Amino acid sequence: MVERRGEFLQIEGEKNWVKDTNSHAIINNNVNAYEVAKKRAEEAQRKRDEMRETAREINTLKSEMHEIKALLQQLVKEN
Repeated sequence: MVERRGEFLQIEGEKNWVKDTNSHAIINNNVNAYEVAKKRAEEAQRKRDEMRETAREINTLKSEMHEIKALLQQLVKEN
């Protein structure tokens, strides 16, 4: 059996879970777990952003190396 709580029904035997009576969604109302998950997602996003930036820097360096190589080859041909 479930106990009524405002617009939510408390899930029996589950302290942190409620059911929204309008959308029928099951919701975890444990704020600490939510904050931990949010921080974990933010950290994962930060790491993805860092990897993207590192890849951009590597690609820039590769492009510059190709340019330097082409200039050196041009100098060798001229001499």
